Amino acid sequence: MNLALWIVTGILATVLLISTSKMFVPRERMAATSHAAEWVLDFSPAALRVIGTLEILAVAGLILPAVLDIAPVLVPITATCVALLFAGAAIMRLRRGERATIVPDLVYLGMAVFVAWGRFGPESFTG
Repeated sequence: MNLALWIVTGILATVLLISTSKMFVPRERMAATSHAAEWVLDFSPAALRVIGTLEILAVAGLILPAVLDIAPVLVPITATCVALLFAGAAIMRLRRGERATIVPDLVYLGMAVFVAWGRFGPESFTG
């Protein structure tokens, strides 16, 4: 179980790290790359930077507390916050009528819930 939680945490951290490109790539260029990325036009550049910053903090919060053994309870707390982030992404996609592109967000939401459950419960770092 511990290995599965680490693998899922690593995948989530990688997805979030890749997703931070919204901080550096102009939103018009992102929207032009695919239909699934058109949502960025609904947000200001400042809002995209805030989302990207939260994603960077999530990457750090998913990995560093456990690796450094400094406040490891932050891992499941961060995973809960990541679940909320992906729930918001899924809601945004539903409101935009993008039902075909909601699947990855729901998968990542499930992965974040799994990490939060596992690290709060059976494979807690503090137990």
